[in-house]
Amino acid sequence: MNKKPILSCAITGAGETTTKNPDVPVTPKEIAESSIKAAKAGATVVHLHVRDPETGTLSHDPELFKETVTRIREADTDVVINITAGGGGDWVPSEADPSKGGEGTDIQTPAERHEPVADLLPEICTLDCGSINFGDQVYLNPGSWLREHAGLIKESGVKPELECFDTGQIRMANQLHQEGLVEDEMLFQFCLGIPWGAAADAETISYMKSRIPENSHWAAFGIGANQMPIVAESVLQGGSARVGLEDNLYLKKGVLATNEQLTDKAVDIIQSLGGEVMSPQEARETLKLKKR
Repeated sequence: MNKKPILSCAITGAGETTTKNPDVPVTPKEIAESSIKAAKAGATVVHLHVRDPETGTLSHDPELFKETVTRIREADTDVVINITAGGGGDWVPSEADPSKGGEGTDIQTPAERHEPVADLLPEICTLDCGSINFGDQVYLNPGSWLREHAGLIKESGVKPELECFDTGQIRMANQLHQEGLVEDEMLFQFCLGIPWGAAADAETISYMKSRIPENSHWAAFGIGANQMPIVAESVLQGGSARVGLEDNLYLKKGVLATNEQLTDKAVDIIQSLGGEVMSPQEARETLKLKKR
């Protein structure tokens, strides 16, 4: 068991969830305020996407990232900042011509994905380690893009969180490490229960953690009703955990949640198992993060 896990809160995500839960934050002010509340509830790390303030849909606008991060940094609450760098990978084949992207396709180059990270230099940013069937679309991240993106992250001095949706993506992450594009003491995030990636269960966690280097750090999260069970399972197996409205909208069946409430519940679970959530400063020391 991990007696001192890191607890991340994924604040808003990029999915069409704002009509399903009114507490999913949309504007930079709302995202920052929700992040601060999660930090005060015990989150070590906040994981950030941004949304179009008018429509609530996902956005890649660097200025929205800048306003959100600035608001969090200027607050009186310490928290590690983790910015997504995985946007712009959605491919939906056109029904008229499957060789072309149809409605819902949203593709960015590695350099475009990296722009907010290069500008804001958060302590952590995500690196999604491969392509995957994601619902009825494809998330695209071929090896050439991954190598380019990993190199940009390394040059920036930001710690990559290696998001792995299946075991093949762990192999890819390990290959990036062998090529010198990802440094030692890798940070893995096992993303479980997403259709159609790795399952959210104890056996999957056990196998995935067996495939990473011994000196690595790792966490796992589950989506929907699997969120809290995976908090417990991940910590019991020696990892860290993640909660938040990006991955789950409910506190319990039929009861909508806030990020603060989900963080609170995860802290309670960890404490009930005999653990204590790591502080932001402890996480910086453990992961060798650079605070800006």
